[in-house]
Amino acid sequence: MPVEGGSSSGSTSATRHPKQKRKAHSLSIRRTNSTEDRLPGILRGDMLEGQDSKLPHSLRNNLLELFGQIEREFENLYIENLELRREIESLNDRLTGDGQAVDGGDPTKGALKAKASHSTSQLSQKLKTTYKASTSKRLYSFQDKIGGARNFNMAPWELWAGDSWIVSSFKATTGSRALCQLLKEYVGHRDGIWDLSVSRTQPVVLGTASADHSALLWSIETGKCLLRYAGHAGSVNSIKFHPTEQMALTASGDQTAHIWRYMVQLPAPQPPPDVSALCDDDQDSSDREEGEVDGDGPCEVPTIRVATATLKSHQGVVIAADWLVGGRQVVTASWDRAANLYEVETSELVHALTGHDQELTHCCTHPTQRLVVTSSRDTTFRLWDFRDPSIHSVNVFQGHTDTVTSAVFTVGDNVVSGSDDRTVKVWDLKNMRSPITTIRTDSAVNRISVSANQRIIALPHDNRQVRLFDMSGVRLARLPRSNRMGHRRMVCCTAWNEENQTCNLFTCGFDRQAIGWNINIPALLQEK
Repeated sequence: MPVEGGSSSGSTSATRHPKQKRKAHSLSIRRTNSTEDRLPGILRGDMLEGQDSKLPHSLRNNLLELFGQIEREFENLYIENLELRREIESLNDRLTGDGQAVDGGDPTKGALKAKASHSTSQLSQKLKTTYKASTSKRLYSFQDKIGGARNFNMAPWELWAGDSWIVSSFKATTGSRALCQLLKEYVGHRDGIWDLSVSRTQPVVLGTASADHSALLWSIETGKCLLRYAGHAGSVNSIKFHPTEQMALTASGDQTAHIWRYMVQLPAPQPPPDVSALCDDDQDSSDREEGEVDGDGPCEVPTIRVATATLKSHQGVVIAADWLVGGRQVVTASWDRAANLYEVETSELVHALTGHDQELTHCCTHPTQRLVVTSSRDTTFRLWDFRDPSIHSVNVFQGHTDTVTSAVFTVGDNVVSGSDDRTVKVWDLKNMRSPITTIRTDSAVNRISVSANQRIIALPHDNRQVRLFDMSGVRLARLPRSNRMGHRRMVCCTAWNEENQTCNLFTCGFDRQAIGWNINIPALLQEK
């Protein structure tokens, strides 16, 4: 598992010989079983000095000091372990003896013996619980003491309480960076970015929707802002591109959804960025002022202020919108607890999809069939079927215990749902009674996306993490995250770009920027 932390000059060296370090440490632990066999720290250091090593002298001394702390802490735990075991054995022997005495002289021996045995078991369990709590408290204190080990990009120490104690091997984060590389940052919005999408027609552009009342179109290769849409009077909560034409659909807090046409010309491509320079830049991006904007600001690009069509029927914030297959109808989801189906050509309301008990959070359409899925704060998501014009069926799914933040279709017959209950579930459209896969996370899950070709699920979290899973729930990778790389606030949304093998995943968040990532998918699947 990759470990957080910035790179340092000693990180590569510290992780170059993990097996040798683990072997030396295990020998050190075995010596603690007998204090007579322990060698003085100076003599141990002299012995190691005689061994060949490519580690710098200062780093080597730091490691020796850490191992010395580990050894001392283990010895204390080992002694405490022995004392507690003696106490447990003594109490067990005494209670067992009492039970035998009662058994020999009382006609009610059967009941008393059972009672004595039960008391023995209870006391033994209580002592074991106390022992575990005591050692756990010591373990946390121990981890705090050796927290400096994380400066070497090492994995956290993992100790197992039993007859022996094992320290986990060192693990570097270089593998994660090789699989997932940050390529481009798209900076220009003046408030958090709620949603992003990649156009499905040429020229391929990136679209972002922001709380600053605007939507921006970007050149994926250069990171240059190409166009600004400023027709909304509220936060722009969603953006989706028409499947065959240069049109965009945006949903807003002004209770409307807009359809607008765009024409952009891509700038000449620039040479690929130096990723290592981007990762090791001395300037910490977290120090950027809130109002500071890098690159071309939205005021310096062409601006569209009038929509081609305005969809007005909702009585609350329109949180999401999407095109049905073919692009002749669109569906919108609102905080008024309803989803609406509109004709694009006439802007007329065709169906009002009602039934949710609380505000809607997202809507998504199937890529090849007339199916719509809506998610809600009522802990459910609903599947709406428009394949038969005479029958509009709906199915309700109650698989989560908190707000369903998004539910999306895959190219196959699956629906993937994410929730504030920190789970993601994969469902089979042919049998939606129970999920076929459940992914448990440590943070609420926001708007997810699934790659069409490789069927990889990208999960954005409230804690700024972005994790990648396959459809069977196997974790593939986590995008790098530090003060100099990745998002500095909650990640709201992800979007895959199947047409571009260089920059094929995009993320956005409350830090007012979108980020383009290169995911080495063949290597990712091979490691799985």
